[in-house]
Amino acid sequence: MKLSASSAKRLGRPAAAMAMAVAVTAVPAAATASADAPAKAPANPSGTAPAKAPAKAPASAPAEVTAAANAAGSGWNDYSCKPSAAHPRPVVLVHGTFGNSVDNWLGLAPYLVRRGYCVFSLDYGQLPGKPFFHGLGRIEDSAKQLDTYVDEVLAATGKSEVDLVGHSQGGMMPRQYLKFHGGADKVNALVGIAPSNHGTTLSGLAKLADQFPPIGDVVDEIGPSLLQQKEGSDFLKKLNEGGDTVPGVKYTVIATKYDEVVTPYKTQFLKGPDVKNVLLQDLCPLNISEHLAIGLLDRMAFQETANALDPAHANPTTCLS
Repeated sequence: MKLSASSAKRLGRPAAAMAMAVAVTAVPAAATASADAPAKAPANPSGTAPAKAPAKAPASAPAEVTAAANAAGSGWNDYSCKPSAAHPRPVVLVHGTFGNSVDNWLGLAPYLVRRGYCVFSLDYGQLPGKPFFHGLGRIEDSAKQLDTYVDEVLAATGKSEVDLVGHSQGGMMPRQYLKFHGGADKVNALVGIAPSNHGTTLSGLAKLADQFPPIGDVVDEIGPSLLQQKEGSDFLKKLNEGGDTVPGVKYTVIATKYDEVVTPYKTQFLKGPDVKNVLLQDLCPLNISEHLAIGLLDRMAFQETANALDPAHANPTTCLS
């Protein structure tokens, strides 16, 4: 549906409100950057691995991200990293809507690297003319990108399985990969931090797209993944048909009751075998993290992620974690 300039202007305010609410899935403020995180470096025009990099990254890995991570000595996106006996699988981090492979993981990636994990992160769902803000394309296509990236990480590390950790859409989209692209054979565990597993009402705001279709048209032009994450979407009906899980994969969901983006927060939880649903406020009633904070800087969420990746050596998660 095409809108006239005057119609688009009238719709701009409510559509922007809806889009901005969804945007909270993964856009951090500059203040969340830490000394542990890599700063972006200029892309390598030759397409080859930078001189400081221990090994060449897969073609799908952004050269500027890989170079910066290696130069910082963090080990994040270090394609020469070989998983240890203590942590035998590489960890692939999957950003959320409007996120990217660096900004979404300024806290968690260094946290896991310091604990001895080989950590990798990808960009997916890119759209033309929208640099840095990814996760906007069709989720079916994003799952195919994840499929390719996982294969490249497995080839680089010499392993047969990865663990996936995702925030928001990044905690839900991998389920498309597991169910429809053979990912279950290559994934040991999926950890979803505030994942949009059953869609969101955006605290009721999403109903505007149903009650006033032109708003849906405007939002869809921003990126098709936005409306695909709306509660009751055709995409989510197909994804969840026949059950939330697939055999052979361990699932963990980490949620906060103060989530203002994926609402109601209980829609994040999964049902099925090998599922653990964690509500941070059950572990610490004082925790007030919302949708952004739980993925970007919440130490309790980080601890629960580490526990899910290595349950045999899990430590209690408390307010002081």
